[in-house]
Amino acid sequence: MKSMWKVLQEQIAHFYLVRRLSIYDVKSKNQNNYLGIVWEVLTPVISILIYWFVFGTLRSRAPIEMGGIEVPFFYWLFIGFVVWTFFYQASIEASKSIYTRLKMLSKMNFPLSVIPNIPIFSKFYTHIIMLVLAFIVFQFAGYYVSIYMIQILYFIFASYVLIYAFALITSTLSTLIRDVHLLLNSLLRMLLYLSGVLWPLTMLSDFPTLMVLMKLNPLVYLIEGYRAAFFGTEWYLVTAWEYSLYFWGLMFVMLLIGSVLHVKFRRNFIDYL
Repeated sequence: MKSMWKVLQEQIAHFYLVRRLSIYDVKSKNQNNYLGIVWEVLTPVISILIYWFVFGTLRSRAPIEMGGIEVPFFYWLFIGFVVWTFFYQASIEASKSIYTRLKMLSKMNFPLSVIPNIPIFSKFYTHIIMLVLAFIVFQFAGYYVSIYMIQILYFIFASYVLIYAFALITSTLSTLIRDVHLLLNSLLRMLLYLSGVLWPLTMLSDFPTLMVLMKLNPLVYLIEGYRAAFFGTEWYLVTAWEYSLYFWGLMFVMLLIGSVLHVKFRRNFIDYL
């Protein structure tokens, strides 16, 4: 608990630094591109269109049932992929954030626990833009703003907590063992097909045990929550209150494990230069 509280205090105390460095991170990565930061949005949009063409058009995917209504596969996929893109890109970048900056960090004096937060925050900007784009697309599609949209703020916060808790663990392990980052990249790509992004978990209704195992993945909770907010079907954080309790219990455990690992080994990170 002491380690977790210390890490959280460091995030609050250095929030301004994280915000400034995240903006610099976005600009530096796109300064040599003609379209600049437009690629941060264009890349996931192209991916969405490709997956929609493969899974929606070629396989003639039927509308998905949500909360008693049928929604077109494209819009259902759109929201799921927006959440997935934020998680995947931020997790990959954050997992290597410490060991790729060790030389720079050895000359600076600020807590190493804020380093994974920098790439996460830089991807957070893209996530917000993608949500705005999704909001506009949904208005034209006839899915207008409803009171359920308020819960999107909760799920955005929950997504950020999940990514940071996950990154705190993986960035520490990746610094100690570089192979962890390579393994993580492969595992997360596989997770795309196990998180309800491309196909509804209701397809497993005949296999209740397997469905329960799939829902242990916290990404499923977030994706379903985002969809409930955009399609205006339910107060997901309330109707799925058991799932909400499980999610935050898992976040507490992940943050605790990540904080203990990070605080224990960060004094030795410089040895891995």
